Amino acid sequence: MTESGMSVSSSHRFERCQYKTLASELGEGFVFWRVFSGRGSRYILRMEASDTDHFRSIITTTFPDLATSTFELATAGWDSVAVDVDDRLIFKFPRHAVAEKALLREAQLLAVIRPKISMPVPDLRIEEGPPLFSVHEKLKGVHLITADYERLPEIARQRLGERLGRFYAELHSLDQAEMRAAGAGPVEPWQPVSVIRERALPLLEAGIRQKAAAAIDAFEQLPPDPHGRTYGFFDGHGWNMAFDHENQHLTGMYDFADSGFAPVHQEFIYARFVSPDLTERIIASYETRTGRAIDRQRVDILTAAHRLSELAELADNPEHVRIMIDNVDGWARTVNLQSLR
Repeated sequence: MTESGMSVSSSHRFERCQYKTLASELGEGFVFWRVFSGRGSRYILRMEASDTDHFRSIITTTFPDLATSTFELATAGWDSVAVDVDDRLIFKFPRHAVAEKALLREAQLLAVIRPKISMPVPDLRIEEGPPLFSVHEKLKGVHLITADYERLPEIARQRLGERLGRFYAELHSLDQAEMRAAGAGPVEPWQPVSVIRERALPLLEAGIRQKAAAAIDAFEQLPPDPHGRTYGFFDGHGWNMAFDHENQHLTGMYDFADSGFAPVHQEFIYARFVSPDLTERIIASYETRTGRAIDRQRVDILTAAHRLSELAELADNPEHVRIMIDNVDGWARTVNLQSLR
């Protein structure tokens, strides 16, 4: 994930092709990759250095004051192309009608969220075009990964946990009807348990497989979330954080395209990609602010289900399956599910 607000998604395999419909939307001469995945095939733009001139032309037509600026293509995602201008502005260009609707929805959601929470988030402004695109000031900072977090001193870790706990508490307190009216819907569902058992579990080493199987059994038996469902971020891993490493400070969160409604406990599984220690600090802060008790065992079970769902989805992908297995292994090494044995 990048500060452009785009996800870099895994795929099963790629096929180089020319795709005239998409090329007609962005301009001639673009090369696209046809991506085959568990969600079907899609076409994504393969960006070349020369493509910068195309987007520069679109941007400077609307913003002529940027004519002498520095333009850099950001990492491509499924749905949008992002352009970084002067390390100060991010422009996002949706590739197709579905992505255009998602971008408009994200802008609507952020317009409701921004004035009501303390965490800085992108201020997406839509330019109707054609083509339609968005622009926002870039949040200063870079991703926060495990190795970086482990180097932080205690005071910085605690400050980060408290800030993220407040972020989630504030999001969960937003008016649910207002968020629905702004376009929020259910977050994307995970793979069915039957698919996880069939496709993910056989790929795991015996000891890990036993623990994962116990977690999936427990997941299947979970009662409804005691706190119900809420609007939330549900994507709070370190690749969606803008972190100022020099000052050891979180400067903002981004990529609200996948935010929506889900069980409250699910909010806390994504920080585990950074560290279980960070997850615990976030939960403690959230509990203090909301008065809600968060069941750590439930969070561990949901974390396993999420990791295993991703593994099941990419089980046939030789390029990315090892990463998904490692994610499951990482969960298994840092969790205690003795009560499930």
